[in-house]
Amino acid sequence: MPNLLDIKDRISSIQNTKKITKAMKMVAAAKVKKSQVKVLSARPFSKALAEAFVKVLSCTEGFSSAGLKIERAIDNYPVLMQKREQKTAGILVITSNKGLAGAYNANVIRFTLKKIKEYKEKGIDVKLFIVGTKGVASLRRKAQEMNVEMVQTYTKISQEPNSSNAIVIAEDLAQSFVDEKIDSIEIVTTRFKNMMSYKVEDWKILPVDDIKGALGDDTKEEKTIDPLMAFEPDSDHILQKIVPMFITNIIYQALLEAVASELAARMTAMSSATNNADEMIRLLTIDYNKARQAAITQEISEVVSGADALKN
Repeated sequence: MPNLLDIKDRISSIQNTKKITKAMKMVAAAKVKKSQVKVLSARPFSKALAEAFVKVLSCTEGFSSAGLKIERAIDNYPVLMQKREQKTAGILVITSNKGLAGAYNANVIRFTLKKIKEYKEKGIDVKLFIVGTKGVASLRRKAQEMNVEMVQTYTKISQEPNSSNAIVIAEDLAQSFVDEKIDSIEIVTTRFKNMMSYKVEDWKILPVDDIKGALGDDTKEEKTIDPLMAFEPDSDHILQKIVPMFITNIIYQALLEAVASELAARMTAMSSATNNADEMIRLLTIDYNKARQAAITQEISEVVSGADALKN
């Protein structure tokens, strides 16, 4: 027979847990709405910038650094635009700093490991740049086992990423590309769909072959591109400005999408946890009532048996 005190303690414990999960659900719901607004507001600009970037590239015959002032690696656009044999792939993996978000981080990490395995099968090395403590903790051991270098980690980016975060990451990626430590740059992130769902995606940045992944599935093909595009002062100076902006903006958009997806996943997970707590409390209450009734029945039986013994 279950102990009444033990059942009561379990009910009390689950009720306390329910209060926490319900509070976390409400906080995540409030934050995800704010993040959703940011994501949806940033998407049109990201798409327009990428399309403008493609148009400028299509009207440019060659790249030259003559006359350009290059202070940062990300400003060295002629090198960043080089297409070379892919010996090492650079992957920026975006995870969260906090848990309790269901399978969010696990899905991103699983996707990343799959990408690494695909590259290894082709004889291509991989270098990782990881955002979020969850990704760092989960991929550190796996990276050692798969002989993959973790070049840089970013664990101090908050749940409200800004352009400064993206600039730092973009410069690190560009520096590795310019130094020929990596031959391509891509991002493993999640695209926010709605409050209930997200999708893990792989966004390719460099070399610029196909940037549809970063723009979204609804990108339409350009039917024609005007070949008579005029540049002031010249295409090299324009590209030196637009290339860093393009790379930085895609990283910033990826951070925004990831944060919104994480919050949506946490809201869903905490909602499920709260519902599960309600169900457990209901079942334990039934068990408690049954055990209490059994205890009362036993006490009555003992009283009756005692009375009969006294009569005899």
